[in-house]
Amino acid sequence: MAPVARLRSVVVDCPDPHALAAFYARIGGGTPEAEDDDWVVLRIPDGPRLAFQRAPGLTPPEWPRADRNAQQFHLDFEGGTTWEEMDAAEERVLALGARVLDGEDYEKKDFRVYADPAGHPFCLCRIDPL
Repeated sequence: MAPVARLRSVVVDCPDPHALAAFYARIGGGTPEAEDDDWVVLRIPDGPRLAFQRAPGLTPPEWPRADRNAQQFHLDFEGGTTWEEMDAAEERVLALGARVLDGEDYEKKDFRVYADPAGHPFCLCRIDPL
């Protein structure tokens, strides 16, 4: 069956689209392009187009609670193939303003969960080398 449409963007609501686009540009690459004060687009090289839309009064999700402000979505980033690379990636995202949402059992999981500066969950994932 032929698709109806092609995915254009993943749009993230946030209080400050310029700041959040800059945060994700430092993680995934690309240069944020502001269309106006309320809409910023980030084209991640070899990745998705992310758009950031101003949403005054946004209440961020309370991860991992599904009963209150469910996360609705999250982004996964490749954090490296070794635990040392994952540790280095974690150090960098924390320096950019992320905060740890799930710091338990790192050695048992292939992912680590963080909140971006606006409170949205995202993960760094350990990937198997090809």
